[in-house]
Amino acid sequence: MKIKVHIIAPYESMLYIIKECIPLFPELDIAYSVGDLAKGAEIALSEEKKGTDIIISRGGTAKLIKKAVSIPVIDMQLSGYDMIRSLSLASHFEDKTAIVGFPSITSGAQAIIDLLELPLEVFTINSSDEVAPLLLELKNLNFKQIAGDVITLETANAYGLKGFLIQSGKETIIRSLEDAKLIYGYLYNSNKINYILEQFTLQQNRNLLIYDANNELIYEHLTDFFSSPITEEQLSLLHADLDLQQNKITRNFVWNDCLIDIAGYYQSINGQLYKIYMLQKIKYNILKQDGITLHADTLNEPIAAISAPIRFLLDRIKVLYERNEPILLQGDPGTGKDFITSYIHQTYTKDGMLITIDFQQCQLDNIDKDALTNVRTIKIKNIDPIQDHKKVAQLIQTCLKQNIHLFIITTDSSASLFFQKLRINKLIMPSLAEREEDIQPLVQYFLADFHQRLGTAPVKISNDALQLLKDYTRNANIDDLKQIVKQIALIEKDFVIHSDTIQSVVSDSTKDIAGTISLNGTLREIEKEIIKHVLMEENNNQSKAAERLGINRATLWRKLKE
Repeated sequence: MKIKVHIIAPYESMLYIIKECIPLFPELDIAYSVGDLAKGAEIALSEEKKGTDIIISRGGTAKLIKKAVSIPVIDMQLSGYDMIRSLSLASHFEDKTAIVGFPSITSGAQAIIDLLELPLEVFTINSSDEVAPLLLELKNLNFKQIAGDVITLETANAYGLKGFLIQSGKETIIRSLEDAKLIYGYLYNSNKINYILEQFTLQQNRNLLIYDANNELIYEHLTDFFSSPITEEQLSLLHADLDLQQNKITRNFVWNDCLIDIAGYYQSINGQLYKIYMLQKIKYNILKQDGITLHADTLNEPIAAISAPIRFLLDRIKVLYERNEPILLQGDPGTGKDFITSYIHQTYTKDGMLITIDFQQCQLDNIDKDALTNVRTIKIKNIDPIQDHKKVAQLIQTCLKQNIHLFIITTDSSASLFFQKLRINKLIMPSLAEREEDIQPLVQYFLADFHQRLGTAPVKISNDALQLLKDYTRNANIDDLKQIVKQIALIEKDFVIHSDTIQSVVSDSTKDIAGTISLNGTLREIEKEIIKHVLMEENNNQSKAAERLGINRATLWRKLKE
């Protein structure tokens, strides 16, 4: 009878490697799934009930699983090749980068960094509760990127740093499966939950989560939820805040159409520290209104700000935002207006929520101003349909009285005239063509993102390929650039993107456009063909089509009728 082995990958792109390794072990019945930290532990518990003999996972997830199950758990150890590949990728970033991890990671990392003379610095931790204060210190020392395991990555993202995951390769999976053939036995460490529950009884707390000093879940009691409504990213942020405060914290997150109020406490019992979170579910009516979106997720993407135009814009926005003056942000579609407003909110607002009001779907009279109590930043989009400017002015004044930061986002310069009369500060979002210095860091980030999420091969772009890409995307926007880089990454088989791959993608794109749009006829007829083509790609959504074309809906409708 085959030994049943279940591999729980902490990240999606590991699955591609696992599938390659399975045929090498016909004597094992190997299954796999993706689940990090608490989710991984939940999967492990389910697999134990199904009769799985051995669990394989990595890092913090493996540690958490060991606390949750009574079957053997193998913790995958990074190989030298894994380290070389990941450190080489991290070294291509221009940002100041640190490697943070346990001695098992950093000792090998330091040797490789010294050997290859990589521009990286190494910091060793001995327990997971050291991660948050160390990363805060590194952020103050102007480090921008942190490489390490999943816990390190999540904590880095929570602090607004770029987290880079050191991934496991094929040789690591093979070695773990070899260990699985030899290991069969496990001890389960009991926890001290009975004494903790004497302090915080279930009758007093409908929803309770308890973690130990290593941020490992040791107890979960949920009455109002089928499973924990807190994402791993939000949980990492809670842990980091509680580690710093070491007393009590309060936060709120959005879950479906509700707010989740969370109170977190540090509790010392017999010299051991525990983190206790009490959750309360609160209905929030503003989430039911059409055209209003609440942004609850932490922003992880970095902001490329090497060029002078974007640095100038960021400086101006920061000054106005801190003075709580409303900002009219104008720019072409795809230039990053949405992203930069979310970045400013996350960077300069420690509590409160960010919402978007889209007046293409939302009626001005339907906005419940009393429901804006917990809101700290509002984005207003698609202002063209608004006719009653007096009510708009009243909404703006209400927001300012409630100390709500306000961004008005538009692509239409004529639509901004009314807001200028209200003395709202107007800023112009620079196009990608004005930010040529930012293209290289954007491309490098996109490559790293696709490498980790999709398992793509390239981790770097050659200088001649980068110049060719810049020439091709001269009139493109950031969204276009990201899509082009994705197509390139998917077909490039080497670790470095070469110019011939760029030329191949550019050639295919030209053929696709030429094959779908007729260039016969007058300029107006060709323009109409292009509009119809974009509408077809956007499933006849006129709003999205107009945004892509850089015109408003009224202009789009008029051109179609001509």
